[in-house]
Amino acid sequence: MYAWIWRKLPFGLPGKLAGSLLLATTMVALLWYVVFPWAEPLLPFDDVQVTQDDSGVPSAPEGDVGPGGDGAVDDAPPGDEHDLPYDTDRNNSPPPDEDE
Repeated sequence: MYAWIWRKLPFGLPGKLAGSLLLATTMVALLWYVVFPWAEPLLPFDDVQVTQDDSGVPSAPEGDVGPGGDGAVDDAPPGDEHDLPYDTDRNNSPPPDEDE
């Protein structure tokens, strides 16, 4: 295919080089501005969700001693560890506009 394109380009070697550069630039622009924006909603790259499932990392058993040796593993006061000012059970952001 590339040999056929090379043979069909006019104006000798300089024309073939300029034509090849023009064809390559046109194809990159077509992919960048037409094909990739069309395919982006179909691909899962932006579909990131943070869940509170078990991560598989074992937690420290009761009675473990922290690095200070005083028996305290967490320095945060009780109840302040996960107090979030928003709901983490569902996504509250509005859906994206189709016009943008």
